[in-house]
Amino acid sequence: MDCSLVRTLVHRYCAGEENWVDSRTIYVGHREPPPGAEAYIPQRHPDNRIVSSKYTFWNFIPKNLFEQFRRIANFYFLIIFLVQLIIDTPTSPVTSGLPLFFVITVTAIKQGYEDWLRHKADNAMNQCPVHFIQHGKLVRKQSRKLRVGDIVMVKEDETFPCDLIFLSSSRGDGTCHVTTASLDGESSHKTHYAVQDTKGFHTEEDIDSLHATIECEQPQPDLYKFVGRINVYNDRNDPVVRPLGSENLLLRGATLKNTEKIFGVAIYTGMETKMALNYQSKSQKRSAVEKSMNVFLIVYLCILISKALINTVLKYVWQSKPFRDEPWYNQKTESERQRNLFLRAFTDFLAFMVLFNYIIPVSMYVTVEMQKFLGSYFITWDEEMFDEDTGEGPLVNTSDLNEELGQVEYIFTDKTGTLTENNMEFKECCIEGHVYVPHAVCNGQVLPSTSGIDMIDSSPGAGAREREELFFRALCLCHTIQVKDDDDVDGPRKSPDSGKSCVYISSSPDEVALVEGVQRLGFTYLRLKDNYMEILNRENDVERFELLEILSFDSVRRRMSVIVKSATGEIYLFCKGADSSVFPRVIEGKVEQIRARVERNAVEGLRTLCVAYKRLVPEEYEGVCALLQAAKVALQDRERKLAEAYEQVEKDLILLGATAVEDRLQEKAADTIEALQKAGIKVWVLTGDKMETAAATCYACKLFRRNTQLLELTTKKIEEQSLHDVLFELSKTVLRHSGGLTRDNFSGLSADMQDYGLIIDGAALSLIMKPREDGSCGNYRELFLEICRNCSAVLCCRMAPLQKAQIVKLIKLSKEHPITLAIGDGANDVSMILEAHVGIGVIGKEGRQAARNSDYAVPKFKHLKKMLLVHGHFYYIRISELVQYFFYKNVCFIFPQFLYQFFCGFSQQTLYDTAYLTLYNISFTSLPILLYSLMEQHVSTDTLRRDPSLYRDIAKNALLRWRVFIYWTFLGVFDALVFFFGAYFMFENTTVTSNGQIMTTNTHMIFGNWTFGTLVFTVMVFTVTLKLALDTHYWTWINHFVIWGSLLFYVVFSLLWGGIVWPFLNYQRMYYVFIQMLSSGPAWLLIILLITVSLLPDVLKKVLCRQLWPSATERVQTKNQCFSVEQSTIFMLSQTSSSLSF
Repeated sequence: MDCSLVRTLVHRYCAGEENWVDSRTIYVGHREPPPGAEAYIPQRHPDNRIVSSKYTFWNFIPKNLFEQFRRIANFYFLIIFLVQLIIDTPTSPVTSGLPLFFVITVTAIKQGYEDWLRHKADNAMNQCPVHFIQHGKLVRKQSRKLRVGDIVMVKEDETFPCDLIFLSSSRGDGTCHVTTASLDGESSHKTHYAVQDTKGFHTEEDIDSLHATIECEQPQPDLYKFVGRINVYNDRNDPVVRPLGSENLLLRGATLKNTEKIFGVAIYTGMETKMALNYQSKSQKRSAVEKSMNVFLIVYLCILISKALINTVLKYVWQSKPFRDEPWYNQKTESERQRNLFLRAFTDFLAFMVLFNYIIPVSMYVTVEMQKFLGSYFITWDEEMFDEDTGEGPLVNTSDLNEELGQVEYIFTDKTGTLTENNMEFKECCIEGHVYVPHAVCNGQVLPSTSGIDMIDSSPGAGAREREELFFRALCLCHTIQVKDDDDVDGPRKSPDSGKSCVYISSSPDEVALVEGVQRLGFTYLRLKDNYMEILNRENDVERFELLEILSFDSVRRRMSVIVKSATGEIYLFCKGADSSVFPRVIEGKVEQIRARVERNAVEGLRTLCVAYKRLVPEEYEGVCALLQAAKVALQDRERKLAEAYEQVEKDLILLGATAVEDRLQEKAADTIEALQKAGIKVWVLTGDKMETAAATCYACKLFRRNTQLLELTTKKIEEQSLHDVLFELSKTVLRHSGGLTRDNFSGLSADMQDYGLIIDGAALSLIMKPREDGSCGNYRELFLEICRNCSAVLCCRMAPLQKAQIVKLIKLSKEHPITLAIGDGANDVSMILEAHVGIGVIGKEGRQAARNSDYAVPKFKHLKKMLLVHGHFYYIRISELVQYFFYKNVCFIFPQFLYQFFCGFSQQTLYDTAYLTLYNISFTSLPILLYSLMEQHVSTDTLRRDPSLYRDIAKNALLRWRVFIYWTFLGVFDALVFFFGAYFMFENTTVTSNGQIMTTNTHMIFGNWTFGTLVFTVMVFTVTLKLALDTHYWTWINHFVIWGSLLFYVVFSLLWGGIVWPFLNYQRMYYVFIQMLSSGPAWLLIILLITVSLLPDVLKKVLCRQLWPSATERVQTKNQCFSVEQSTIFMLSQTSSSLSF
């Protein structure tokens, strides 16, 4: 047996090889290596199933119950229910158990249904058919049965079922084109390359005969990084070793384009694929309102325990006097006398807890669940958020976060496909100072009302015509576009000069726009065949250029070049790139004129590129070729060596001109961002795109403005200075002008403060997040956050999916704990969508992954404006009132019961009848608040859209702060005191009639314990209902029906409940009580008086606050009311004048 494997392991683990990355070995086609080549070690890998669901059939009940009983209220009512079952309590266990069971069941059904939809989507994905090679034949099986090592065949327009190493394709050059829209959000085509030694295997039999092993790194989430090698065994024992990189890796979720079929071997499957690793694990999101509810519940739980404790102590103090512990009508048994004092006290404490437990409103959770579920339909029914172009409307995947839409402070948005349509249009080009505007071309379509070439400036002279044509040739040659002669893929694009239909495919959509635009200027790129690029010039002659070298684009150089050889033997280097990377390498040309045009176009938000060239003599080219070849074959530091070679080659250039391309923004994207900023929301753009491209889009959508000073925190900047120095320099800059004030309370539009915009790239973010040598990274993070707080907008470019989530998490966990929202349209945005408090997917061209994993989905970015400023505003206002109102009405309900114990010897006697106890929250007071929480509009929708600043009034959970909560609680206590003592003073002087009945001395009203409780209850029901009526601004017939109908229902129920002898009851204590109470005139007067006194303080408070300290919303309400009165007056006057004239 060969011991090479053992020696390798000993060397790696004992010799201290620091750069060793744990790897896996894959046996292609599950074929063992030849004997003696290397040890065969079978490895276990997961199958190809994707799981996005939370529950299974077996764990749904226990897991869901565990999650639900984590809620304080649910757990509390479970304890109360168990106490009622164990000991003798004043109320029945049904009063707590039934509402609790209803809440748990409704919530479980809702969450179960949502998870069932996720299971359904997973099954559809896992059961997709996949073609793979088995014994030289093509076999179909389900995607979930795919294993690591299987050889898979994928056809054109199919999605890769797992992560594959590209072995061969139907194309002779061993390449294929893929779109990674669902991974990195880019819909452009990218070129991948087959392994050099396997690209000639085109049939199933050839592929099945392949004998190879692959060594690669263990799964990791970076989409753009892959390190591995393949050992191909031929007839001889020594294998051919080839390096593998990201250009050989085909990722799950990507789609094959412009290639008939490919063969690949599975290396990562299921939840180990890069797409799955970039999905954050799903966690239960809870809104700020729900967190406030839980805190308030704890407060009320403490109040409840205090009440029970006070009553228990006072009971034993009161019973310590003779004859009070054992009155003549309640003699104790001997066993009761012998019971332990502490046990009796504990039992009484629990009994008081049960008696007062209604202060914790279990029905509030039922009402909140119903409000959220029913309220979510207002989004799906909104016709203004329906997109007719796509036929899509908004979706609500979870209704738990409706009110969070009204609390957003930070928005993190993707760029491509979210802010933009990913639709490039060639606008103009500038050649030696002369500006050309061709036909408007977009996606191969000539836009109407355009014709000919518009020469804005005068035509160049004869001497400059050569430069002009050289510029057009440079645009036709300096790119990586592939051409497919097919009318069926992505729509036909017909060249006006060639008379043939063609499809341009490129990894960069603006490359396609440039080639399409230069067609209108007389030069058409035809194809690349046998390493020769063919173009059609203005004279309809075909020119052929041999493609010698491609110096690929990278984000550090920010340019690309090609070296071509013309038919006459001349060798040219054509270079195009960002102005900042081309101008320093230029030694000749009209630099200043072109620079001025570039700056003007940049201000207008256009994507600009500069074009330059130089001629190479054959000897010079040979040196260049040798330099590039040496860098390409290097296995160590290949990227650095290539960068150094490119730096030496791309110099001493002659500037030709510049181009301007527009990446079309989505409709009303700029208006939406402006409105969101006025609402006090800070908008960040997180994209995987180039910095220049992203910055141009930010200018176009008005995120960056003309007076915005851009601050860079990029790799290039950090290379020039240390990260520490760059951060401190930026911090000094922003703090010097802001005077220490952060912009959290500003939209960034203030004229008094310098406007800053920060640009950061993924590499710089990694350095900020990376722990320092002393083990801490908090200092850099805090400094970075301080800079961001003082910037009106932030652009993060070159971001990997997990880095997007890191940014969101960094802001979410900062000391202010702001509410965050993430919006995107691709699978690369799923991580940040799941990380943010609220995740919104755009239903666009980039697949459904974002929409499926989001909390909400919208067809276009512009719909975010109404979703937040209107729907979010209403949701928060409504549910805040609901929560505060429930606590208020339950304080009104239970505080008289507490007071009553002081007048009944702390005997745990209930003040209200059992029917009233059960129905108070379920029937008498539930429907009005539910309807209010669904339909209330304190201002009109048009006003909210017209004045985004109203969103600030409800920011930072304004309506559920402690001040507001305490006000509602004390209002409830005040009303309860009025109810109880108002009724008490009416019945203070009493006499006993000859037949044993109690009668008031002053009103001669016969009453008892239940009459007293019914009077208090009647005043309470009318007061809390009318309080809600006073708070209602938006009245409809439904409001009138429910509010007055609830009061009528209470009266009718009380008449029936006390007017009939019910045979199924073992007591008839309420018989004739309500009717007898209403037969007394003073009772009517007292009810009206107590209701008026209870409502008066709240009315006075509202009037005074509106006059003295009005909020922006209240000022708008007053203005609208005055306008309505003015309109009515004008109408009445016009009617009067018309009648008089008649």
